[in-house]
Amino acid sequence: MTAYAEVIGDPIAQSKSPMIHGFWLKALGIEAEYRAEHVTPDRLGDYFASRRDDPAWRGCNITIPHKQEALAFVEDRGGVRESIGAINTVVRADDGALVGTNTDAGGFYAPIAGLDLAGGHAVVIGAGGAARAILFALSKLDIGRVTILNRNVLKAAALLSGFGIKGDAVPLGAPLPPTAALLVNSSSLGMVGQPPLEIDLSPLPEDAVVYDIVYAPLETDLLRQAAERELDTVDGLDMLIGQAALAFELFFGAEPPRDRDEELRALLTA
Repeated sequence: MTAYAEVIGDPIAQSKSPMIHGFWLKALGIEAEYRAEHVTPDRLGDYFASRRDDPAWRGCNITIPHKQEALAFVEDRGGVRESIGAINTVVRADDGALVGTNTDAGGFYAPIAGLDLAGGHAVVIGAGGAARAILFALSKLDIGRVTILNRNVLKAAALLSGFGIKGDAVPLGAPLPPTAALLVNSSSLGMVGQPPLEIDLSPLPEDAVVYDIVYAPLETDLLRQAAERELDTVDGLDMLIGQAALAFELFFGAEPPRDRDEELRALLTA
């Protein structure tokens, strides 16, 4: 019986998680598999029911659009519902229970750990499950203010209130604040098969950092525009690999070989 973990989402063909985990499993000589499983919203409950009694299943990562809805089907032993409000990882506990957690926040934070954002201003595009993890991380960095750009302004305002963050919620297309030290696209806009992200970066200061969690394509229009302005950028693979590393250890009980990240990135971008 070969142990396995999965990534679930709708769509799922764009996911690079199987390549990442497969690379680490091979590098460490672990006899296990990591798969992609297309799960539509109406099948989410059935998916977890089918895995609950499968002893070979170690857990799953969760991508769009299930990060909030999946909480209804698993145990929340770490208080993720109250702290972040979304999960991206489910693991089988020692007692057999399926437990939800979130590695997105740690994966998001790692590439910007050297930035001093205390008291600063950040802009976040989107108000979904990924935005929740990002706002949680920013709140722990003592961010001073956050502006959220989102189609549903009321939903964005509720997020700010829920995390106790000062700021404002404005519609997509609103001018960017000239005081923003960090701009993060947490939405699917700009992803292959999704609508483009139409935004003007000219108001941003010269020392701003632009961070796009989209990784398909790796060089999004947002990052291309930032590069043209010679702004520092962070691409979606940084967060993807970071959150995957935390999940890998939960699934397979071993630390991934992060000293081979350059080799892994080359594989993912080939």
